[in-house]
Amino acid sequence: MDQLRNMGFSDNLAAQALSATGGNSPTKAIEWILNQPPSNDTKIDVVSTPPPASAPKASPRSSQPKLHRFFTRPLQNDDVPIPSPSPTPTPPQNDDVSTSSKKRPKPSPPPPPLSERMRPRTLDDVVGQDHLLAAKSSLLRSAVNRGRLPSLILWGPPGSGKTSIARAILGSLSISAFRFVALSAVTSGVKDVRDAVDEARREKSKTKTTTLLFVDEVHRFNKAQQDSFLPIIEDGSVVFVGATTENPSFHLTTPLLSRCRLLLLHPLPPHHLASLLRRAADDPLNGLRISVGSPVSVDDDAVRFISENCDGDARVALNALEIASVAAAASAARRDAADVVVVALEDAKEALQCKHLAYDRDGEEHYNLISALHKSMRGSDANAGIYWLARMLEGGEQPLYIARRLIRFASEDVGLADPLALNQAVACYQACHFLGMPECNVILAQCVAYLALAPKSIAIYRAIGAAQKAVKESDGQNEGVPLHLRNAPTKLMKEIGYGKDYIYTPNNPTAFQSYLPSSLEGCKFLDWPNSGSDEPPLDRC
Repeated sequence: MDQLRNMGFSDNLAAQALSATGGNSPTKAIEWILNQPPSNDTKIDVVSTPPPASAPKASPRSSQPKLHRFFTRPLQNDDVPIPSPSPTPTPPQNDDVSTSSKKRPKPSPPPPPLSERMRPRTLDDVVGQDHLLAAKSSLLRSAVNRGRLPSLILWGPPGSGKTSIARAILGSLSISAFRFVALSAVTSGVKDVRDAVDEARREKSKTKTTTLLFVDEVHRFNKAQQDSFLPIIEDGSVVFVGATTENPSFHLTTPLLSRCRLLLLHPLPPHHLASLLRRAADDPLNGLRISVGSPVSVDDDAVRFISENCDGDARVALNALEIASVAAAASAARRDAADVVVVALEDAKEALQCKHLAYDRDGEEHYNLISALHKSMRGSDANAGIYWLARMLEGGEQPLYIARRLIRFASEDVGLADPLALNQAVACYQACHFLGMPECNVILAQCVAYLALAPKSIAIYRAIGAAQKAVKESDGQNEGVPLHLRNAPTKLMKEIGYGKDYIYTPNNPTAFQSYLPSSLEGCKFLDWPNSGSDEPPLDRC
């Protein structure tokens, strides 16, 4: 019954066919239906325009549905009919058919992000990094003009223009003997690197074309993957351009660094970010007009707010501007009389939500900030110390890590000048462990201020350093403990001289005895009380 109903026959006709044929074979039921005189129940085709009166009358069999419409192969006994993939019959084109039944056009895909559309095509379009691009005699400018580009490592924070400069180099080359290949160490593996290397060698041998191989996030490649670039850099098959946000000294191999020129990129200052935002707002081909679908005007306050709250990241700034313009376009109140979308300060604040902080707990900025905090306290600047502490906390640093560094500072830089500083630092660590963030922020700030304002002494730090140096360099030949300082718990040890001539100091407070090995007699490691000299008390033996 379900098979016949799905083929378009009415329930009444299907029941009659099954009853007449015994209900065991859908094939017999269909044949029974097709042999019946035409009626309303047997017609399943869509009603079409009636033929003219002069046309010959169709036979009863001609109005019945064709069996092949329902099957892709001849039916066998007890087979399940399979609907034909033929298209649905075209409905009648009547004048009263609503336009909503017409096929709607497919929506066009969204455009690429604004930060991608606004990438510079040539080096002249690059905004910022004046120390690399401003002078015509700079390394990049002169190399591009002569077509003799060296292999490069571009090191800079996110959004500083590493990828944009790499692509702009190819657009600025005056010769066409270069081809551009881009890899990302985030998504590429050993096979991708090997394929790129083999293709570069083939192109070099066949067409004399040099491959400009750009590898983004190159620090994510392991040592073996980085070393695979060495031969093709040396023989000139590729011009290698790597981009990294991490310190190359720690994350790139020495052989790769020796074959490349390291260029340092800085975060973009606010006035350069403002230029980029204005360019995006005014560009009719790739700018905000593409994102919104209508002309866009950006207030100066919105440009200033975004450029000052992105920490020099051009990608963050452009993406925030695009989000702000889309939000403004959705509000009728943000359109002027000429139907121009106006992006105001409120839209920029809503798009950015909070200030973007450049901080990586495992990266370069982590060590830069903790160094700034340490040096500010060493210089007795409590104000600067609290600022750097706030930068670390807002960046997501673990408070216990900061507390451990404060404990170290209490002994290294304050030391004996204020012995209570160590108690303060240890109490700060315990309190941070009990409370956690955000409640422990005040405790950390109190400890930072105390240590910054405390008197400083590095006598202990110098003393332990001098003693360790003497041990490592065997200044005293690392001879054994003098016999009079050794303990003698047994009779045999007393007989061989352990503890002999030892003076018990509480009974003889004025008596003199030496506590250093004979080879170090007279050496002084700790200079206390502090003589005020900046020279360490080393080599005083």
